[in-house]
Amino acid sequence: MRRFPALATVSGLAALALAMQCLPSILANDHDKERSKIFDRDSVVYGRTFSDWNAAWQQWADSIPTAIHPLFDNADCSTGQTGPVWFLGRKFVAVGGTGTFDNVVRDCNVPAGTALYVAIYNAEDSVLEETRPGFDRPIQISDLRGTNAVEMDDVTDLAMQVDGEDIPHIKERFRVQSPVFGFTLPDDNFFTAIGEGPFKRGTYFPAVDDGYYVMVAPLMIGHHTIHFHGAAGPDVLDVTYHINVTGAQTGE
Repeated sequence: MRRFPALATVSGLAALALAMQCLPSILANDHDKERSKIFDRDSVVYGRTFSDWNAAWQQWADSIPTAIHPLFDNADCSTGQTGPVWFLGRKFVAVGGTGTFDNVVRDCNVPAGTALYVAIYNAEDSVLEETRPGFDRPIQISDLRGTNAVEMDDVTDLAMQVDGEDIPHIKERFRVQSPVFGFTLPDDNFFTAIGEGPFKRGTYFPAVDDGYYVMVAPLMIGHHTIHFHGAAGPDVLDVTYHINVTGAQTGE
């Protein structure tokens, strides 16, 4: 461990303290090999909590037409991505389509300085999806959260590695609920594609999200691997991203 000179100036110590505040909080644990790779769930990352990033992840996923949606493997991972955080996730499969949730391998070029918000396993529910014939009472936010919770409570076998290093205790450490949010659907939307529609183009409110998310800190320029795994009943997902971090800096 590098030792700093005992005669460091007060201003130098203040600068060091400020720099340390900008690092993921898990850097405080010198025995944790993951410490330089992810942010703790309670971190505020680029001005947002994990809960806020949940909503942003879902708004991103909802907004992209199926024909060019990266989670349907119909487009590059950069589609719809802006700012200092990009979103990664599992496989979406359209009704009548081919493919499975497991053994998914993707290549992804990411600008330097970009954090990656990874949805390992998540669920979303909204009034739009729950408005149907036979539902004879007003829908409460608690109803939506309860629907998500049933699905997320059943998730097992969660695992994630960044460059081969395990991120332990995913289920205990990284489950996050979003605040209430709205979202915008295109005509060719993924709700309809996976059989929950048909739903028309438009902006809808309210919705909530619940899931297991990990925020990967910006990676060094070069090649990296992110792998994650999970199961809910008979559905098993297994996804590997081969990340190539390029020298191009992402915008704020």
